[in-house]
Amino acid sequence: MKIVVLDGYTLNPGDLSWHGFESLGDFHCFERTAAPLVLERAHDADIILTNKTELNADTLAMLPCVRYIGVLATGTNVVDINAAAARGIAVTNVPGYGPDAVAQMVFAHILHHTQKLAEHHQAVIAGGWSQSADFCFTLSPLQSLKGKTLGLIGYGDIGRQVASIARAFQMQVLVSTPQPKTDLPTGVSWCELNMLYQQADIISLHCPLTPETDKMINAASLAKMKPNALLINTARGGLVDEAELAHALNEGAIRAGVDVLSSEPPAVDNPLITASNISISPHNSWATREARQNLMDIALSNLTGYLSGKPINRVS
Repeated sequence: MKIVVLDGYTLNPGDLSWHGFESLGDFHCFERTAAPLVLERAHDADIILTNKTELNADTLAMLPCVRYIGVLATGTNVVDINAAAARGIAVTNVPGYGPDAVAQMVFAHILHHTQKLAEHHQAVIAGGWSQSADFCFTLSPLQSLKGKTLGLIGYGDIGRQVASIARAFQMQVLVSTPQPKTDLPTGVSWCELNMLYQQADIISLHCPLTPETDKMINAASLAKMKPNALLINTARGGLVDEAELAHALNEGAIRAGVDVLSSEPPAVDNPLITASNISISPHNSWATREARQNLMDIALSNLTGYLSGKPINRVS
């Protein structure tokens, strides 16, 4: 049995082990695979593992040996699921491997804006504190999270983890989902989306990208938010109209912290990269070592489950 990993570097840049997969067969791992090389590398593979390398219908038609595709991520848009199903190819994904890691990044962005740690660090290094007439040195007022309202658009595993952390900071939490929720913990309440836009001091996106949510953050929704509200996006870049958000940021109407952009790696002229009042992390909220190890373990369990006739996390 031949196992081919098309793009293993993102999951395992060298600090994890592929041993579990290596023990299952003839194992080949490539750090990255450009589209023209997919057929050369996977033409005789029984098992293919991919993170972001695309396997479309035309490609699958030219891979006669493949019977299993393991997506090393939650999203499966890189694989033509219908084409795989038509060819009898099992496809699995890895859900829920790191909600704590993403929630941690949500609050990294929140604290970046409320505590202004990076800004003050740079000022101290530049001599600002040494030249201060006072024992404490503050460039601008800091903000307490206690008593603030956090609005969550979406309430899956990550949203629930974010809500739990927010409650530890003594924040009030509003949740907006397509269907009302009543079984929520103390301090967390459901509300309609327009009310969330209007009442939340901080808004964090945790919903999937669908035709209904595409560019849901736009000039109209931004206009409903509080002055100087903070928008956090660790979900999908396509949820945001980046040009309209950049305009609001440059006008000082809002602040933002994002871990995702509409295309990745981003174009050099992406308007958010040069916008004011924003912090950007390069889609690495998921990538703590612990979360990547969990992803590796689940991906291995998916494959061994399939091989033993007990498939898990199968999406085709």
